[in-house]
Amino acid sequence: MTDNATAPESQNPAPAAPAAPAAGAAAPATDSQAVPAAAADGEAGTSEASAAPEAAGGEGRAPRSPNASRRGGRGRSGGGGGQNRQTGEAAAGTPPKGPSGPRRTHPALEQLAGFYPHLFGAQFLPLKRGIFQDLQDAHPGVFEKEDLKAALGIHTRSTRYLQVVAEGRQRHDLSGQPVEAMAPEHVHHALLEVFRRKKPRDGEDLTAKLRRRIAQAYEASGLTREAYDALVRGRDERANALLDEAFAEVAERDAKAEALLRAFEASGSASVEQFADMYGMDARAVERQLQRARQLHNAPAPAPAPAPAPAPTPTTTTAPVDAPAEPAAEA
Repeated sequence: MTDNATAPESQNPAPAAPAAPAAGAAAPATDSQAVPAAAADGEAGTSEASAAPEAAGGEGRAPRSPNASRRGGRGRSGGGGGQNRQTGEAAAGTPPKGPSGPRRTHPALEQLAGFYPHLFGAQFLPLKRGIFQDLQDAHPGVFEKEDLKAALGIHTRSTRYLQVVAEGRQRHDLSGQPVEAMAPEHVHHALLEVFRRKKPRDGEDLTAKLRRRIAQAYEASGLTREAYDALVRGRDERANALLDEAFAEVAERDAKAEALLRAFEASGSASVEQFADMYGMDARAVERQLQRARQLHNAPAPAPAPAPAPAPTPTTTTAPVDAPAEPAAEA
């Protein structure tokens, strides 16, 4: 009943109040905007329909507005209300099913998942560079070149794939064997993109989480700050600021790790467990810090930047052999 009362006014507001002033005509216009919501939710439609006469504010028209709605509803109950209900359901109904839904739609991706479920199935793995040519060689005539290129582009740009890249996992060949390490710059840029797509939950600080992940990726790379910075720094100033904060966080931890290593070596403890128990620390955390400190000590010192070449000092005033001749002065 709510749909039948609301829909006729929204479809044809002019006949309901042909001689109404501007203030009185505002109510049907409001109902017209609320038709999809009223068709999807009966309670919302009832409240909006009952509030419309009060919003008009005219004493003479106040008792006639409900009657006009009822007459319109009876006149169109055979088809108008049902049509509006179908329209509202189409506008505010469930997501479409089938190929246009959120599931994988590219036919080549379905084929790849069937051929290599360990790479394209429920769990993703980073793919080796050159996988496009490997797939063409392994399945001659099966994939069109452009279709395969588009399918791999969809796959490697998906959030699920970027997540495994951001974890720093190795790249894999078609048989699922790890064949090469993930480049630090690829890990870093995947991290930035994954967190860019994330929506924070209640009270969640995504910036702090991203900074910690960047710091962990930097430590896992085994590179010096200068070498890592040269690989990953880009043009995004906010990302560069987070990178600098991560560097500062790692530098503070490294200083503590080096101090812990000196204390461990001076203690004469027979094992890390004994040393950790002596100071009431977690043995696994102490072991990680000691490994980090040893890694820093064993890391090669960064090569000094080459000095700029001195500017050549001319010894003669004659022009070089290959210098172009000066144009003759005009008379």
